Amino acid sequence: MTVAKASPISPLDPAAASPFYRQIYDRFRNAIASGVLKPGDRIPSARALTRELGLARGTIEAAYSLLAAEGYIVARGQAGTIVTPDLKPRMPASGALPEPRGNAAAPGTRFDAVLPFQMGLPALDVFPRKIWARVAARTVRAMQPSDMNHPSASGLHELRTEIAAYLQVSRGINCAPSQVFITSGYRHTLELVTYALLKPGDKVWLENPGYPPTRELLGKMNIATVPVRVDDAGIVVADALRSAPRARAAVVTPAHQSPLCVSLSLPRRLALLDWATRNDAWIVEDDYDGEYRYVSRPLPALKSLDRDGRVLYAGTFSKVLFPALRLAYLVVPPALVERFGQIVDAFSGGGPNLTQAIVTAFIKEGHFARHIQRMRKLYAQRREAAAAGLAGVLGKHMQIEAQPGGMHLVLRLNGRRSDRRLAARMEEQGMSAHALTDWTVKGDAVSALLVGFTNIDSECAAEQLATRILKLL
Repeated sequence: MTVAKASPISPLDPAAASPFYRQIYDRFRNAIASGVLKPGDRIPSARALTRELGLARGTIEAAYSLLAAEGYIVARGQAGTIVTPDLKPRMPASGALPEPRGNAAAPGTRFDAVLPFQMGLPALDVFPRKIWARVAARTVRAMQPSDMNHPSASGLHELRTEIAAYLQVSRGINCAPSQVFITSGYRHTLELVTYALLKPGDKVWLENPGYPPTRELLGKMNIATVPVRVDDAGIVVADALRSAPRARAAVVTPAHQSPLCVSLSLPRRLALLDWATRNDAWIVEDDYDGEYRYVSRPLPALKSLDRDGRVLYAGTFSKVLFPALRLAYLVVPPALVERFGQIVDAFSGGGPNLTQAIVTAFIKEGHFARHIQRMRKLYAQRREAAAAGLAGVLGKHMQIEAQPGGMHLVLRLNGRRSDRRLAARMEEQGMSAHALTDWTVKGDAVSALLVGFTNIDSECAAEQLATRILKLL
């Protein structure tokens, strides 16, 4: 038996035609019929609901008596009143509610499991959970009343300070804590940038192929996206200048282009910065996994070359810690600090202080840096093992590209095979894959699969998965 997480009773309507007891009855009945309250769930006692709603106890008992008489609830003495076990209620046709369509999972993404080849996930099996638990418990014990106040919309100052120090050493970015704004993820980051710097109808360069949610979010905010070709040296700035020279911004992934994993060359980095300076435009640098480079040391961020304050640097903890944290950050030029402060005050309620405090302690005590170093070594091994296992079984059907870094592999399909069809078949068989075609707009899309390797722990595991894919071919 479980206890209902919250009472389904919101304030009642004194102007309604139905008396209070009937309103209470209707709301409990609908909660049970819709599955919000399940068989065996405990409901509030009559005494508790009397205090909560400020009504006479007789009113509550009248509603409960009606529910009991119709078989919806049953009293169990000291155990309280519960929804009748084994009850199989049917929702009236007039009360049926459509399934919500928002927040649907992207293809190949699950919220309740880790699928083989799922992209965007760190190696969850080796995350230092015991260390994290100790840090979290100590942080909770140290909480003071002031820590329970409303969170700052800009983020916990201590965390912003630690991020600024980390970026100085690891990514070559010289910034003050005031330039760092904590967000709930990349989409939130991009939303704030759009509110602060763009207006409907503005043009923005996007890499093609590129991360689909960027295109989707900007499109819903009435920003005109301009797809720009990507080659072995990254976004082709010359093409962008021909297509939309007066664009207001560019969103790029210089360290490991998403999804091709190529690095933006130095001449193009300088050309991009020169364009932004001359046109009073902005560059959003999405450095989603810049820490993970395997052929050399991680490249300095594009932001480290910015001398004119045109680059906004977006980082995240989802790839280096775990996605459930819902923590990311944005570093803005000094001249934009006041503007972004106004925007976050208007559009952000601030993230949970406790979560930010735990991450702060995790960084300050050195666990964060050690974890990244371990993951960089582990991912290099898993990348090699996954590539070898896949090539050994599927080498006649696809080519596995060797990228300098990142957290996924690109499998280019031979012949005229459809990446969308194969990705759909893999998903049906409990595996994850993204079709490169779905990341491409206009032009001729190359048929290829995008697969994560971070949770493939051996060459043998990769071979077994490759055998399953071979059957689908």
